[in-house]
Amino acid sequence: MSIEQLYEIFRQHPVITTDSRHCPEGSLFFALKGDKFDGNDYIEQTLTAGVAYAVGDRSDLSADERIIQVDNVLQTLQNLANYHRRQMNATVIAITGTNGKTTTKELIATALSSKYKTLYTQGNLNNHIGVPLTLLQLKPEHEFAVIEMGANHPREIRELCLMAEPDYGLITNVGKAHLEGFGSLEGVVRTKTELYDFLREKGGTVFGNSDNLILKDLYAYLSMVYYGTSSEAFIQGKITASAPTLAFEWKNEKNEGNNKILTHLVGSYNFENVLAAICVANYFGVEDEKINDSIASYIPTNNRSQNQKTGKNELIIDAYNANPSSMQAALDNFKSLDVSPKMVILGEMKELGNYNKEEHQKLVESLSSPEKKMDKVWLVGENFKECSSLNPEWQVFSKTDDLLAYLQTTSLSGYFILIKGSRGNQLEKVIPYL
Repeated sequence: MSIEQLYEIFRQHPVITTDSRHCPEGSLFFALKGDKFDGNDYIEQTLTAGVAYAVGDRSDLSADERIIQVDNVLQTLQNLANYHRRQMNATVIAITGTNGKTTTKELIATALSSKYKTLYTQGNLNNHIGVPLTLLQLKPEHEFAVIEMGANHPREIRELCLMAEPDYGLITNVGKAHLEGFGSLEGVVRTKTELYDFLREKGGTVFGNSDNLILKDLYAYLSMVYYGTSSEAFIQGKITASAPTLAFEWKNEKNEGNNKILTHLVGSYNFENVLAAICVANYFGVEDEKINDSIASYIPTNNRSQNQKTGKNELIIDAYNANPSSMQAALDNFKSLDVSPKMVILGEMKELGNYNKEEHQKLVESLSSPEKKMDKVWLVGENFKECSSLNPEWQVFSKTDDLLAYLQTTSLSGYFILIKGSRGNQLEKVIPYL
């Protein structure tokens, strides 16, 4: 079956499912393969449950006119998404980066949505499956699509760009993350800037941070719209407070407007994320008042940059993910806060490959420095246990469950606590005990 023929079926049945446990009546089921499952095994089940058609790629599938046989289900899903994207008129904005891409995506979508019909990536569905599923939700009424792109290996951003064909792009920053897959920081930079390469070829436009010295050297031969603290930027801003939530001022390049915003976001490291969102929205003609209201009303969720007061302590919860760059940014921000006593609960970092021991040791040494001295330090993970020069006053736990057991016998009160760690640590489990 050609992609054009499949597209006609999709137009009649525009709801896609890849989960055999969730089969809306009249939907299309794509039988994807995973490490521990094969969607082809569930095709008959999905047809019984009410899907209109099932797309499979195994030769032993039954001869049912509702089963569409293809060579590769994933590739077919991606090709269908690209074909559909080409039929729609929405302006596509791609966002990637080491840290802050999900927050920036949501801020941009929130600001654009105050004026335009906007589709955007839900949660972190930003990979080779999530991106096509998002694109296939485009409808004729959508004016913008804000597509988050994640990667942990070279060429992944390029492949997502060929699928989404963005008109505009933004890289939040580049740092040490997924080093196991990228091999080095240079590998991270090369992969993230595949977005720039695509837009350079297409003649698209990049929204870029004029203060980012690593990325600034890579803006050559690109159509650029800048945001940052310099007077040359299209959108200029400055931080006015971060205690702990971020407050800032901004204006455009013509010195028009004197906009002041108090956000619900913790951390000065979110400043570049909110400026990026303002830059995109302002560029596309969203009025200042709408921009300000949307940024000020945005409340972070999913344990990202959240500030929470409990009956006993005040928490900064940034436990969705962690890498050396984001961990250092969080600690630097926490150090700058004029509060006492301070405590950190840090979970180990993942996917660092050969840099694993080195980066955890650097973090331990950073915590040991006088300028970053904390009143209490709790570390979670075997990677920390293997570090040298651990302070004997620190508590080090092999896993989060061990920390939870300890918390059931220990009461903390009156602390200002930073909770930061990779998703695999599930540090959010400790919040009810604090």
